[in-house]
Amino acid sequence: MAGNTPLQRHWWQDALIYQVYVRSFADSTGDGIGDIEGIRSRLDHLDSLGIDAIWLNPCYPSPQQDHGYDVADYFGIHDEYGTLADFDALLADAEQHNIKILMDLVPSHCSNEHEWFQAALLAEPGSAERARFYFRDGKGDGNEPPNNWRAAFGGSAWTRVNDRDDDGQWYLGTFTPHQPDFDHTHVDVKQHFADIFEFWFDRGVAGFRVDAVAPTGKHPDLPDQPPVGADVGILDITWVNPYTVFRPEGHDVWREFRSTLESYELRHPGRDLMMVAEAYAVRRPELVKEFTQPDQFHQMFSFDLMLSPWEKGSIELALRDPFEILNSTGVAPAWTLNNHDIQRIVTRLGKADAHLPESWTNNNLALSGAAIDLELGARRSRAMTALIFALPGSLYLYQGEELGLPEVLDIPADYREDPIFHLTDGAEVGRDGCRIPLPWNTDVSTSFGFSKPAADGSVGEPWLPQPAGWGAYALATAEDDDTSMLELYRTASDARAEFAIVQPLRAEVLDLGHDLVGVRRGGLVIVVNATMQPVAVDLEHPELSIARPVFSSEPNEMHTPGVIPANSTVWFAS
Repeated sequence: MAGNTPLQRHWWQDALIYQVYVRSFADSTGDGIGDIEGIRSRLDHLDSLGIDAIWLNPCYPSPQQDHGYDVADYFGIHDEYGTLADFDALLADAEQHNIKILMDLVPSHCSNEHEWFQAALLAEPGSAERARFYFRDGKGDGNEPPNNWRAAFGGSAWTRVNDRDDDGQWYLGTFTPHQPDFDHTHVDVKQHFADIFEFWFDRGVAGFRVDAVAPTGKHPDLPDQPPVGADVGILDITWVNPYTVFRPEGHDVWREFRSTLESYELRHPGRDLMMVAEAYAVRRPELVKEFTQPDQFHQMFSFDLMLSPWEKGSIELALRDPFEILNSTGVAPAWTLNNHDIQRIVTRLGKADAHLPESWTNNNLALSGAAIDLELGARRSRAMTALIFALPGSLYLYQGEELGLPEVLDIPADYREDPIFHLTDGAEVGRDGCRIPLPWNTDVSTSFGFSKPAADGSVGEPWLPQPAGWGAYALATAEDDDTSMLELYRTASDARAEFAIVQPLRAEVLDLGHDLVGVRRGGLVIVVNATMQPVAVDLEHPELSIARPVFSSEPNEMHTPGVIPANSTVWFAS
């Protein structure tokens, strides 16, 4: 199969990519908000992890109602984060480290402060300005929304234009009222996004992580959503709407995006650009195949492992579909264990029900109330990390996971920022707990090194509160501990380069017996023990008879040949 050797591959097929949530990464001005200059100041740390690229969460100008996913201007940098000149300097510095930059593209919607939407509000019903969005008359006398669709973050998906007596139309916002949906069938919208691609590619960006591909595209008649069962949660209703999720109209958008990208590559020889799709299509391989057809996305995130219970059968299930797609189509998975929309893995795998198959959910925001053992969660996350570093495909890390950060669960209501929390009146806690500003050292006066003091020596409060013990997870603390999560990530990155990347870009699940998960990738065999007891593996097994252990998530416990410590992963190489 083409792409089976490293020299034949595109860079993104086996890249190690680090997600930076700009607002929480590093603050260079002392205002409590992360920024572009802060990222530049920490490139040495990212380089130490062996990364190939940085994915920046949205850093465009935005009113920050959804912290950047409400874009007011796709051609600039949010003023709290810096300037385009700062961004260009980051690109140049990153290039010196052989690190590429990926932007986060939000095509399904914009901010209600975007100039187009402001013009639409001032324009008449039926105008060209309104045709770029979904403006519709209300039902009956106009006081009821056009249909019964619900917003992803709670409430109706429709908001009435009520600031003019002569205008009773409503507009569609699949996520929040602050995020009106684009109508991608409109020629202006098509051209707008073609211009966005050109603008950022001209600056040197290597590609886009494309946000929320599932609801981009609507049934043209906008019919009512069929009734849903009482067991469907308030944050799930949108995602089972057949008229706004995974629509064929959306694929027309992605074909246009891919055509724009490939046209740019043809005009700029040597550029190797990419798009990776974000949608929760877990246990739905048919959707992944649709989105990664040759005329659409290069890759799609595989969230199967991220959402998997810590149990043999569930882990194997999470691997089989991505492997089958890879082996049959050549489309490499984009793996991840954490991101800015889900509880951190140390907390998730530390839950008392994390080992139960029935704990599985396709909802990244579903929060089990089970008791949490962070020590156990950290050990299991080390094992899951060791597994995912060996797999074929690209790997996306989320800032702070290399420090073993847990979810912060006890944020006071007055400090919560996530619109999910506010739009559900606190019924859903939202995603703030995985977005807490990073701890770089133990200095409380600088928010654990997150903030560089301003010129006058002042340091503002971080935009989200850090726990009192956050310094225990700081980079400076981990640097002095050769058993730390940081050391595991650095060692895993080195092992990935030495033993995994050189293997074919394909893999299969093995039956090793007992309660062990086995994966073979060329001459590399990965063994996961997802139980609470050490398990002996048969070293005479045909896959292991000439292999030796070369990497372990618990290297200090590899005392007996062939015994896989509890909750750990071991690599064997021939």
